[in-house]
Amino acid sequence: MMRRRSQAPAPWLTGRRITMRPLRDEDFEEWSEVRLANEDWLLKWEPLRPPGMPDPVRDRAAFLARCDARRRDRQAGTGYSFGVFVGGSFAGEMNLSSIHRGAHQNAYIGYWIDHRQAGNGYTPEALVAVMQFAFDEINLHRVQISIIPRNTASRRVVEKLNIRAEGIAERYLQINGIWEDHIRFAVTSEEWQLRGAEWSANWL
Repeated sequence: MMRRRSQAPAPWLTGRRITMRPLRDEDFEEWSEVRLANEDWLLKWEPLRPPGMPDPVRDRAAFLARCDARRRDRQAGTGYSFGVFVGGSFAGEMNLSSIHRGAHQNAYIGYWIDHRQAGNGYTPEALVAVMQFAFDEINLHRVQISIIPRNTASRRVVEKLNIRAEGIAERYLQINGIWEDHIRFAVTSEEWQLRGAEWSANWL
């Protein structure tokens, strides 16, 4: 089972091989090194940075502003962003964002992993940990994951967990300057009640 220790308001999640926590100011050098090593791997799947906006990969002040924004989201309960660490070293990120309460009780999950760590099952392990947090700790009803159809690496993560696909959302997000179709995957709290113990036993 996953072991969890909380440092309110910053949750820590741990699995068999990973630790997940919010990024801090002192993570800049390691985060920047990993992002720079993965530019070709990642930028084609990400939105373009607005013109004139500082690049947090190369600008420490912009990275600190990024950490502050995520801290505010966490304090407001609208988002939880985690760095994924393997053996104490930074390896990627897993984000639970755009949390809607009221009748929706929904959030969106996004993730990326250092290409040098890909293929080891760290991302599905992190995804199960975040789903456990989403459903058991902050009581969401639904989480969604949206993936460009040709992004086979991201699709392998949800396919390993056999997460339900809901269909294609046409021209759903602007990625690298292009409005891209996305496959929408989702898990509800009812599905988590049925499958969460199995996912946790297999991955956490």
